[in-house]
Amino acid sequence: MNPALDACLRAPTQVPPRASVAEWWPRWRQSAALAATSAEQALLGGFDADRVGWAFASGYQAALRALLPDLPADAVAAFCVTEESGNRPRDIRTRITPQTDGSVLVNGAKRWTTLGPDSSLLLIVGALPPAADGERAVLKVARVQAGTAGLQLLPMPETRFVPEVPHARVQLDAVRVDATALLPGDGYERYVKPFRTIEDAHVTLAVLAYLLREARQRGWPTGLAEQLCATIVVLGDVAGAAADAPATHVVLAGALAQAHALYGEAGTLWAAAGDDPAAQRWQRDAALFGVAGSARSQRAARAWERLQAGA
Repeated sequence: MNPALDACLRAPTQVPPRASVAEWWPRWRQSAALAATSAEQALLGGFDADRVGWAFASGYQAALRALLPDLPADAVAAFCVTEESGNRPRDIRTRITPQTDGSVLVNGAKRWTTLGPDSSLLLIVGALPPAADGERAVLKVARVQAGTAGLQLLPMPETRFVPEVPHARVQLDAVRVDATALLPGDGYERYVKPFRTIEDAHVTLAVLAYLLREARQRGWPTGLAEQLCATIVVLGDVAGAAADAPATHVVLAGALAQAHALYGEAGTLWAAAGDDPAAQRWQRDAALFGVAGSARSQRAARAWERLQAGA
């Protein structure tokens, strides 16, 4: 049995309310320190959340640590990919330019950076100058500390769901970092692309753990709690699997479908709770679960194609 899940089935179900990142972050650090894996970080952080927003934030931080296990424990990390033009490789206008003194300059702008206003470490996706005319620019990821000269974090308006989780615009004007701040490997293939899979697994784990706590606290049907536990176990395996393997995407698609069915069951129970603030937050935040649904369907379809082609 997953020791973190066992702990969630035995732990007290009362958790303190949190209205800001400043209130959530110290608790997440405490729970993350007890975890042996990033999946357990997501699970324990989600269970300790008093709302979907902090479950999402817990899963997001755990996912970044699955992607980069050496992230400092005390760093609120933010992955900065999306720009005004989008988040596909051809949309990235941010530039990372090597200098003769062993540093690089980062220039550009990002939008919708999750936890950006409160972040202490930013992972900036940018393009190196192409080696020759007509060649595709190679994407890299640069680690940039908050407070670095030329870096601005500009808060964006609250979103209509999980508004507690802040987002920022990131402005980079001749931000200078040492070349060793560039992560090894191709920025898209090694970091951006797999993170979509890793994030889905970890965030869903955290949200299901949040629901498990609520189910226990509210005396919801044991059948729902059992299905939550079963789906958590599957997602825990997916979270530790190779993010580029087609089988991982197939299993993840099935687990996400089960999670959405459980969200529906929970939604019915929340609706019966009337004007309970937690119920109202759930109804407000449920739109989160439909974000990027088309991209997930396409990912699963491509995985099946690869399997059928013997890839």
